[in-house]
Amino acid sequence: MPYTPSGFFCDRLIRERERKDGEGSVNKPLRFSGQDFNTLKQECLQKKTLFEDETFPATVESLGYKELGHKSNKVKNIVWKRPKDICDNPQFIVGGASRTDICQGDLGDCWLLAAIASLTLNEKLLFRVVPQEQSFSDNYAGVFHFQFWRYGDWVDVVIDDRIPTVNNQLVFTKSAERNEFWSALLEKAYAKLHGSYEALKGGNTTEAMEDFTGGVTEFYEMKEAPKELYKIMKKALERGSLMGCSIDSLVPARFETRTATGLVKGHAYSVTAVDENVEKESRVRLVRLRNPWGQVEWNGPWSDNSKEWTTISKSEKEKLQHQNEEDGEFWMSFDNFKKNYTKLEICNLTPDALDDDKIHKWTVSVNEGRWVRGCSAGGCRNYPDTFWTNPQYRLRLLEEDDDPEDNEVACTFVVALMQKNRRKERKLGANLFTIGFSIYEMHGNKQHMQKDFFTVNSSKARSKAYINLREVSQRFRLSPGEYVIVPSTYEPHQEGEFILLGTVEMEISASELRNVLNRVVEMNTEGFSLENCRSMIALMDMDGTGRLNLQEFRHLWLKIKQWQGIFKHYDTEQTGCICSYEMRNAVNDAGFRLNNQLYDIITLRYANENMNIDFDSFISCLVRLEGMFRAFQAFDQDGDGTIRLSVLEVRAGVKRLTGCS
Repeated sequence: MPYTPSGFFCDRLIRERERKDGEGSVNKPLRFSGQDFNTLKQECLQKKTLFEDETFPATVESLGYKELGHKSNKVKNIVWKRPKDICDNPQFIVGGASRTDICQGDLGDCWLLAAIASLTLNEKLLFRVVPQEQSFSDNYAGVFHFQFWRYGDWVDVVIDDRIPTVNNQLVFTKSAERNEFWSALLEKAYAKLHGSYEALKGGNTTEAMEDFTGGVTEFYEMKEAPKELYKIMKKALERGSLMGCSIDSLVPARFETRTATGLVKGHAYSVTAVDENVEKESRVRLVRLRNPWGQVEWNGPWSDNSKEWTTISKSEKEKLQHQNEEDGEFWMSFDNFKKNYTKLEICNLTPDALDDDKIHKWTVSVNEGRWVRGCSAGGCRNYPDTFWTNPQYRLRLLEEDDDPEDNEVACTFVVALMQKNRRKERKLGANLFTIGFSIYEMHGNKQHMQKDFFTVNSSKARSKAYINLREVSQRFRLSPGEYVIVPSTYEPHQEGEFILLGTVEMEISASELRNVLNRVVEMNTEGFSLENCRSMIALMDMDGTGRLNLQEFRHLWLKIKQWQGIFKHYDTEQTGCICSYEMRNAVNDAGFRLNNQLYDIITLRYANENMNIDFDSFISCLVRLEGMFRAFQAFDQDGDGTIRLSVLEVRAGVKRLTGCS
């Protein structure tokens, strides 16, 4: 049974952190299809040939399977060409990557292009997805690469630069500059990630936003929007979040239908700015949006040619970067934004709430799972005979919020359930399942919860609805305790893969550290004292917050595990104590070389009346030695790891060891 401790459950956090620092991290992405960009490029340069990608060939198979398949008339005139064969002087990026570089072609992937336009607003994020120093001149070999977040890992996708054209014009995404190709190549890499160009038809902007950032998405329905929505949007952009919006169309046949106001139903837009116009004591809140078509704009108040622009100063126009061009970008009032759009999607780079001024530290656990027909595909609560068979994930909340609402003791966390590979498997007839999840409180039971449990217990929280999106996510506040999360499809017997992401606020105080260590460190002892935990935090707290973040906690945990192994070695009778005469060897094994005077001080300070030292005292001693060692490293003149101290230095060491002045 999957076991997913969150909050501060040590072993899990360390495994998560180690994974993020290694394969699949931003700095060390996985090689998609086993291809290494640098190796392939060097091979082509040595052979003086241009790269041709056999894993995503310039054939109909890469275009699609139905509307862009072998039997489609749309593909008959398509010719794959390299940029050098399309125009003179092709450039990867011309004058910096911007939102105007993305113009939609003959593919229904406005959701993707809206996300790309938002991505250009954050240069750091953009160049993580679109690595710099790629060009059609310096060491050109016809090979390019892009990086995406994919189900918990970052992957590097390599492509060749052959692009579908008709009559020497790009068929799909293109730039406003005819000789600029970064956006077209990015679209191709994303198509390769999902199996074909056609697989990109239709989608949700948040899919691409998450794949560009690994971020956490929150949805806002305009009819249920919070009063502080404008503040939320403004703060989102300030924090580098990506933001998109759309107008629902109740009639599928009318998707991407232009309305009388110039807006398009069933179409994705990027939110590119939020600002205020302040003139003569009047204040108007404004929102800037972009249509990925690169044309077709809002024609109401504050549109490009509206009378409102004639009433404001030149400096105010410059501040708002007003341009009267048919480029797909336009301003509108915030009130009209709420009135005309039905859905807002914000992909946050961290799970910090946008209605909260505090920046918190978070930890994310990623858990892979699968619904198997006849075994673990139990459907929702409407099917009580099978619901209990769904995969179950444990959630342990150990920390309460710093400033709980209404003095309520509660923990903040975000749960996201994401379906895997449904877009890539469309050619096999796969569609998105209708998915959701429920959260139940439980106490100490580590077994798979049975049917009777769900019959007599109501859920403590759940996703707002079951819906056929790639991801369903929601923010919760629950009391500290143990819970079980049950992800499911709405109907039973639907087979597929998923990942469950649990994101919990991650900062730990001395009292919380004590609770964690006493829960997870298995020793025959009364546990860690609060004083000892304060000393640990003082040792590891590098940013002076009085609390440990994930990295600081990881370093501490590794030390405790090391010291625990040493203690067990000398606690031969497993009494939870070691003899004070063994302390010299134990301290030496921990890497400390002390003089006799300090060994005497350790015995006097930490041994009990029976000349034994328990585990809490042992750790307390080593924590203080570690702090002392750091402070006195400058005195290791011979570089042999031995501390040689004068009388004054020993007195300072005594203070550290004993905690006395």
